[in-house]
Amino acid sequence: MHITLHHLTKSYDGQTPAVQDVSLAIPAGQITALLGPSGCGKTTILKMMAGLLTPTGGDIRFGEQSVLAIPAEERSAVMVFQNHLLFPYMTVGENVGFGLKMRGLDKGTITRRVSEMLDLVKLPGLEKRRPRELSGGQQQRVALARALIIEPELLLLDEPLSNLDAHLKDEMRELIRYIQQETGITTVVVTHDQQTAIILADQIALLFEGVLHQVARPRTFYEQPASLQVAQFFGGVNFLSGTKEGEMVHTDWGCFAAAPSPLPDGPVWLTIRPEQMRLSQNGVSNSLPARVVSQTYLGTHTKLKLVAAAIPLEMRSPDPDSCHFCPGDTVNLYWPPDKTWLLPMERE
Repeated sequence: MHITLHHLTKSYDGQTPAVQDVSLAIPAGQITALLGPSGCGKTTILKMMAGLLTPTGGDIRFGEQSVLAIPAEERSAVMVFQNHLLFPYMTVGENVGFGLKMRGLDKGTITRRVSEMLDLVKLPGLEKRRPRELSGGQQQRVALARALIIEPELLLLDEPLSNLDAHLKDEMRELIRYIQQETGITTVVVTHDQQTAIILADQIALLFEGVLHQVARPRTFYEQPASLQVAQFFGGVNFLSGTKEGEMVHTDWGCFAAAPSPLPDGPVWLTIRPEQMRLSQNGVSNSLPARVVSQTYLGTHTKLKLVAAAIPLEMRSPDPDSCHFCPGDTVNLYWPPDKTWLLPMERE
């Protein structure tokens, strides 16, 4: 089932919008991540989709049908909250089967479906345990099983990994992706973590302060960010201001070629990710002399912090053995044109 948000708006005080004019197409059978910092409106959107909040304006469509007048329990959508909200006095099996019991299914069917769901979330045989006897990761899996057993058409996950240790996050990402591919359910994940969004999602919707800034496949956010703010959120640190003239950008540090851009001639930001920057010989075009500030060995790569005419820059070399510099050394940085992107110079 595909979902469409049309100019969705939500204000809690009648004045300041928590979500402002968000329009988004959520493809059927894929994972969409609502990504952004805390307080940007992600969970508010999720709750409006679930029917737990009423929009101030706009529309939500499941397929071609508006669901604004449909109560939460009739929307064929289920939400798994950040805190698992398992019933502590029930066993795992009773928790998972609760939705089917409320629907009046017979005990044999419930037992069979509970077993299938626990197999799906890789917790076979734990029907008799209590939630307090489970780890945080296991509790999250039980919450997923409880949501999926009623066979919803839309799965809504609110920060599903925020309460887990680092090693459990990897396991849960793999499990969520596995479950989605096995069931084909349309899934929306709320997260503030870029890595989670990149690993899980088929498409990412990035929000700041209730406003949708960019919707794209994960790789696009690294290679073609839509704005300076988007680039910075995804770890961009290298920015030069300049003026675009045709296919070239003129800066105070030289003239640079960049990847083709639809931006008009005029003021722009020039950016390249640290892992795409290279060292070069003096005199090579698209290069910039810089002074080494620090060098940090990180096992798989070496991070160089540099400065060029008071502009802080960063480079990450995939070959740690090739970087042996001391603070104060001068190096020549090369900006590969096909990895150099132009961003609009946002007005104050």
